[in-house]
Amino acid sequence: MGGNPITDGGASGATPPTPQSASSAEPVVIFEDVSIGFEQKPVLENISFQVRPGEMRILLGPAGVGKSVLLKLTNGLLRPDSGRIFVFGKEISAMREQDLFEIRGAIGTVFQEGALFDSLTVRDNVGYRLLEEHIPDDEITARATEALRFVELEGTLDKFPSELSGGMRRRVAIARAIVTNPKLILYDSPTGGLDPITSTTIIELVMKQRDVSHTSSIVVTHRLQDAFVLAMHCFDLANNQMVPLPPHQTDPNTSFLMLHQGRLVFDGTTKELVNSQDPFIHEYIS
Repeated sequence: MGGNPITDGGASGATPPTPQSASSAEPVVIFEDVSIGFEQKPVLENISFQVRPGEMRILLGPAGVGKSVLLKLTNGLLRPDSGRIFVFGKEISAMREQDLFEIRGAIGTVFQEGALFDSLTVRDNVGYRLLEEHIPDDEITARATEALRFVELEGTLDKFPSELSGGMRRRVAIARAIVTNPKLILYDSPTGGLDPITSTTIIELVMKQRDVSHTSSIVVTHRLQDAFVLAMHCFDLANNQMVPLPPHQTDPNTSFLMLHQGRLVFDGTTKELVNSQDPFIHEYIS
């Protein structure tokens, strides 16, 4: 991505969202010196960061650097070899598997490629967790419809994934992630494999969830364009579209993390990222 995305171009009169209340509020996610490896090969080493209420952390780094592993640590699917992880104020790294179910119930996840069940309708895909909780059918239908309305696909309830385009399947995956009104959403390369126009649609929905619902999130992406669109735009609910922020402004609730060779080499704001003099970071974002 050429040029400086903070100083190139810019737009008109959009107002950036107000930073989420009270910086004193307890972080939604805390990593403290977390390390993990597989087959005696370190993957992540001494990772420490936080996610504030309402904050979006965009996680960047080369392929194979451990970004998806970090997400699996966040929802307790993996346990660290050392260090501690807190989610919603509870230390999940020391929690029994059966006690993790409640934590995971408050986390929505958008997996790579969407990961829908081909044999289930869109309604049952979106409401899958509700089905597991034995929620009454009428309520599942109502909540699935509401979630699908958010992603502008409420007319697909009775369709199967095979009847949908790749972009529509990814939007259904977002609806599935938000149907339980989660406190935290983990996006694992939500635009992976999609064309640029469809990717923009997905990023707009991710932004809408951030700015309208104020849901904390970690977004893994390989696309720098997606990352900087999220950082430099806000969602205008009145016109149901994303709009650029004024020149030199960035979203106050969006910040960056970057992994390199198993270590966290950046944790900071958009402006700090693009102005970094670190040779690896400079080359990565140039």
